Amino acid sequence: MDTAETRIRTITLPGGERIPALGIGTWNMGDHRQTRAGEVAALQLAVDLGMTVVDTAEMYGNGAAESLVAEALGDRRERIFLVSKVLPQHATRRGTISACEASLRRLNTDRLDLYLLHWRGGVPLADTLDAFTTLKRDGKIRHWGVSNLDTDDMNELAALGPHGETPAVNQVLYNLTRRGIEFDLLPWCSARGIPIMAYSPLEQSRLSTHRTLRGIAARLGRTPSQIALAWVLRQPGVMAIPKAGRDEHVRENRAALDVSLTPEDLAELDTAFRPPTRKRPLEMI
Repeated sequence: MDTAETRIRTITLPGGERIPALGIGTWNMGDHRQTRAGEVAALQLAVDLGMTVVDTAEMYGNGAAESLVAEALGDRRERIFLVSKVLPQHATRRGTISACEASLRRLNTDRLDLYLLHWRGGVPLADTLDAFTTLKRDGKIRHWGVSNLDTDDMNELAALGPHGETPAVNQVLYNLTRRGIEFDLLPWCSARGIPIMAYSPLEQSRLSTHRTLRGIAARLGRTPSQIALAWVLRQPGVMAIPKAGRDEHVRENRAALDVSLTPEDLAELDTAFRPPTRKRPLEMI
């Protein structure tokens, strides 16, 4: 399927591949039988609407989310940019490969489009990169990246030099209430062409009741969540992977790509959600 409805704005990975700026996350999905059918349908709808970046992880429900994604993919697999993550305690040379192979089995696929280190643990980054290199060589992953790595970690990664190529993305917590990365991490990644993949861009729906967002949404004929998501997506090189377990949430998120925020809107949001003026520790959920 390739229609005007499904062709959406893209970002460019360091190697030149373009992927949609809006995808779908699966954190806390696949855990309950009574919601499974709706979650499968939501994932399928997201792909059909062009939100073809599907993010999951071995940690989510101890593999339950990956199994859910496998059920939802079906004959859509070739249209999907599939992302999963290795836990830091598994991220040794051998452990990363074993974890990836287990994720591939649960996902019922022969390769991942992007494999991320979920967060920094005690394993040297060089060991994890060795495993990523092996997985790429063997065709089990197409790209590798990181998640929840702050500027110091990214500098350490870059200092490995020829040991590893540039990570495809850094997936971090980023939304109106979590703007700390704007001080240093976001500019660092932008200068090197490394996209930011924003998780929890809606702060797990808590932003939907904020007074300022409600006011802007009323003026624009949108929802507060669409305003919050459009704010994240406004920057080049930033994409978002909000979770959506129901069709109506998928459609609401997709429509955020059509929201244009004016300079006045952005100034109002800066007043309500102050940008950082100093370094802050990287936040995680």
